[in-house]
Amino acid sequence: MSKSNKEANFGFRKVTQEIKTNLVEEVFSSVASKYDLMNDVMSLGIHRLWKNHLINKIPVIENANIIDMAGGTGDIAFKIFQKYNKLQTKFQLKIADYNEEMILAGKDRAIDQNVIGSNVSWHHENGEKTSFKANEFDLYTIAYGIRNFADLEQGVKEASRILKQNGKFFCLEFNQVENEMLKKIYDFYSFNFIPQIGGLITGDKASYEYFVESIRTFPKSNEFAKMLKANGFKEVKFEKLTLGLTTLYYAEK
Repeated sequence: MSKSNKEANFGFRKVTQEIKTNLVEEVFSSVASKYDLMNDVMSLGIHRLWKNHLINKIPVIENANIIDMAGGTGDIAFKIFQKYNKLQTKFQLKIADYNEEMILAGKDRAIDQNVIGSNVSWHHENGEKTSFKANEFDLYTIAYGIRNFADLEQGVKEASRILKQNGKFFCLEFNQVENEMLKKIYDFYSFNFIPQIGGLITGDKASYEYFVESIRTFPKSNEFAKMLKANGFKEVKFEKLTLGLTTLYYAEK
């Protein structure tokens, strides 16, 4: 079955994978300039702690070739850049995103934060099918981007393809909350406040409704871990953070 006919979840709507790709592109074009603020709204600012936790887990590899997929406005990539620079370790850092508006926003931020150099480059790429070579990267990171893939399993396979043998995979993603009491509170906040706040900030309430819904349709942590194991990864582990609101996955090819 071609991508144009295979089904995908766009929030709670069932659409074809091709349509989801286009709809997600529209969402991120709409919110690019306010994307980091959106993460603050969705996580009450806690996403900054989660991202720092990811960075602390990332190994320092001499002459590492690193890809930050769905790198958007550069939040994770800039932290990697700072960590490696502080330790005076040689590295190459590629920041990839499918949305050109997100890349432009990231480049502007990179200048402001002095994340520039011949070892940093930006790439317009679809994480499900990139132009990168097989076995190219030592380290693959993706934060809050993988649930937007139209074909999640294909995205996992592609991550495995472009990683070197024994390469490291790190993924942060919002999680379906399992505690019933917390779930009621989180759902109430998510569905009643996040879209309204997002609409006030950006004028685009619908995009924030998608973000809230997309968390609920992403596989549970153990299910996504099984998908990683089935598609080229070993030593798969996951760590639920802050009462299970988000999960950090790490694996090795």
